[in-house]
Amino acid sequence: MTRLSELRQQVGQLLIMGFDGTAADARLRPLLFGTQPGGVILFARNLAGPRQTFELLRGAQQVVEQPLFTCIDMEGGTVDRLRDLIAPAPAAAHVFASASQKLFREHGRLIGAEVRALGFNVDFAPVLDLALPASRAVMTTRTVSAEPDDTAAYAREFLRGLRHARVLGCGKHFPGLGEADLDTHRELPSVRKSLALMRAQDWAPYRELRRELRFVMVAHAAYPEITGDRTPASLSRKWMQDILRRQIGFTGLVVSDDLEMGGVLAVGSIEEVAVETLRAGADLFLVCQSEAHVWRAYEAVLRQAEGDRRFARLVARAAHRVLKFKRQARELRPVKAAPTDRQVAGLRAALEKFAARVAREARA
Repeated sequence: MTRLSELRQQVGQLLIMGFDGTAADARLRPLLFGTQPGGVILFARNLAGPRQTFELLRGAQQVVEQPLFTCIDMEGGTVDRLRDLIAPAPAAAHVFASASQKLFREHGRLIGAEVRALGFNVDFAPVLDLALPASRAVMTTRTVSAEPDDTAAYAREFLRGLRHARVLGCGKHFPGLGEADLDTHRELPSVRKSLALMRAQDWAPYRELRRELRFVMVAHAAYPEITGDRTPASLSRKWMQDILRRQIGFTGLVVSDDLEMGGVLAVGSIEEVAVETLRAGADLFLVCQSEAHVWRAYEAVLRQAEGDRRFARLVARAAHRVLKFKRQARELRPVKAAPTDRQVAGLRAALEKFAARVAREARA
């Protein structure tokens, strides 16, 4: 393998990409082959049916040499990509209202079972943001409690349910969007909260779950009381290296939220933020919407690594961590067959029964 092709492979491992279309066809395959991404993420635009979703993910893996992280956002409630393919899953807040740890775990297990059946191995859930008044209009039922201990208790059981289904979970959105009153998809929120309060409140679920979380997703929000400027956490070495890695002690993979979101593009181009999130300490970055942005981000990281030996070493170390993680993760073993109609019907019935029980428990 030439040095350039080795570097291309390393850069690809740091990218989780979205794309258009519902098949690994002649349009998609060159993008996958050219970037050799570490993972793919699917959205509603990619999902036409259970078997089609399975075949799309299997087709993507056939083009990529290393095992893929096959990712989806499945929290239940407002963030439920599979509601039309299988059945709606209850929101985290509604499950938490049941006050039943058994139901918290069952929430994760059922969501894990449906995503696993379709061929996914990573669910970007649970949300660890606190349910505080400032963010209520943005986060709605995605958050469960204003109390860190309650948030961690729900998330721990949800993660256990995902693990039972052989799906990797991800805590998000570090260091916390509970006090953010703007939607990071569109704007860069500025959270004015002291280091002491962040440590006591927003970080607490990450600290408590640091050995159980396999991924942590970093938010596009600024914390000027702590960093002294409006640099998003997703581009901040202080947040990713000094606090998440050293103070909290997280040893899993750090992934930046979608670099096409307005919260991060407010401070730089897609090329600039792709380079800077890795420089700050991310192991992986998401580019979810535009295939042109996928290429631009990938090529920007590659060019920077070609001309900057220090950055190239950083890329190599991150790629090594990703590949080591993949070798050790049994969740990345492929699902052998597409879900049958009977299997899908069983998942649908189980989710509908669970949703009815959650509603009864919450009323009680």
